[in-house]
Amino acid sequence: MTSTLLNEFTAHALHDMLIKGEISSLDIVQAVYRRIDEVEPEIRAFVTLTRDEALRQAMDADERIRRGEDVGPLTGIPVALKDNLCTRGIRTTCSSKILENFIPPYSATVVERLERCGAVIIGKTNLDEFAMGSSTENSGFFTTRNPWDLSRVPGGSSGGSAAAVAADETIVALGSDTGGSIRQPASYCGVVGLKPTYGTVSRYGLVAFASSLDQIGPLTKDVRDCAIVMNAIAGYDPCDSTSVDRQYPDYTTFLVPEVKGLRFGIPREYFGKGLDADVRSAIDNAIKTFEEMGAIPVEVSLPHSEYALATYYLVAPAEASSNLARYDGVKYGYRAQGQPDSVTMTRRTRREGFGAEVKRRIMLGTYALSSGYYDAYYLKALKVRTLLVRDFEAAFEKCDFILSPTSPTVAFKIGEKIDDPLSMYLTDIYTITANLVAVPGISIPCGFGRDEMPVGLQLLGKHFDEGTIIRAAYAFEQATGGAGIRPGLKGRRPESKCGDRGNDGNGGRGSVGGGTCYE
Repeated sequence: MTSTLLNEFTAHALHDMLIKGEISSLDIVQAVYRRIDEVEPEIRAFVTLTRDEALRQAMDADERIRRGEDVGPLTGIPVALKDNLCTRGIRTTCSSKILENFIPPYSATVVERLERCGAVIIGKTNLDEFAMGSSTENSGFFTTRNPWDLSRVPGGSSGGSAAAVAADETIVALGSDTGGSIRQPASYCGVVGLKPTYGTVSRYGLVAFASSLDQIGPLTKDVRDCAIVMNAIAGYDPCDSTSVDRQYPDYTTFLVPEVKGLRFGIPREYFGKGLDADVRSAIDNAIKTFEEMGAIPVEVSLPHSEYALATYYLVAPAEASSNLARYDGVKYGYRAQGQPDSVTMTRRTRREGFGAEVKRRIMLGTYALSSGYYDAYYLKALKVRTLLVRDFEAAFEKCDFILSPTSPTVAFKIGEKIDDPLSMYLTDIYTITANLVAVPGISIPCGFGRDEMPVGLQLLGKHFDEGTIIRAAYAFEQATGGAGIRPGLKGRRPESKCGDRGNDGNGGRGSVGGGTCYE
């Protein structure tokens, strides 16, 4: 079989072809890099590419398959990593000038687990600097563009990972989610993105932003791939003190297209002022689809949601202020040269090395933690965080999962919000609470809004109940063909020869601008 369009397939479809001997991992990786060469000048999803190492890993995978070894579903499959995940011998920048030339001496646990599965690491993706942002415009290097419309943002902070998946520059990717940084770009780019329960996936080797909120998760072309990646990266890690030692399920067992009898909560606070009409329409259609499948809608209330944004922007910057204090120009990273003393050197290093948004959050956090203000701000935010946890506990007594928009709007234009931080922060209004209360959340495509841009549907689950939201997401995807369409690079939704509802259940996806469909 020709490898020309292998980059368009899902991981599970490619795995089937690899096992049958129809293709090789080398074919897949070469197809991915051809696609990168073709569209990366426009998309700019990658900070670093690892061609030589990827080709070596692909050949190793092919040799394992040739020998008849028992290989897993990610063996020989290209994976892109958000560039805040440490990779031994490969620079890890966090898209910040202060770490522009940093090469870690070790790899993150999730990276090691992927490599043990035989996955092929193809490169590191762009992000908002230190994961602080919602558009990838805050990268210290360049702005990533949305494959659906090159004049728009891909979301953030995992915008590079989401754009790479959407543009078929990779098969799957990893991102991190501190306040919606996997789910919001997944929504904007029309892909699947999952934030696991806090403690499910090891944070060892993830460059810290806000340690009580950060979580690593997958961005994929469909829900099955999401479950497959979760099987690889979930699990206890003694290197991470926040990792939870418990039995984790095989997430692919939840891929059942059946939700009859499941109760889904509709939070009244998430459907009011600020939600664009076109997004509301797509979500209303999703609600009808779940009802048609036999799921039962239940109205729930999350009464303290109005305080979530303020709470998040006290807790997250406070933790960022503490975590980023280590960048002093002494231990590693950028160092301002020719300074008369160590204090001046540290100040100059941080002034030159950090971008505007990172500085803004450090100052907010330092202020909230300062003497005389700690009780009034940070401590009070922690108390409100507890109230938010109780809101979700009460809501989950009435339902099995909660349904909401992922973002109040579709992807906005590059430059539209960059000078209005509050407007930018509001794009995460529906996602930040999941991080504050540590529950899992998934975003899946559910239609199109203004200017034919993707709309994401968010499903939130109980602690460690990723299985229910994966099941619900998979059932919805199968009912609607949500994985069947990919963007063109001209900013409009292409017609698909496989049909707009073209997910065939086996990994086939609609064509790009009339290309071939393998079924």
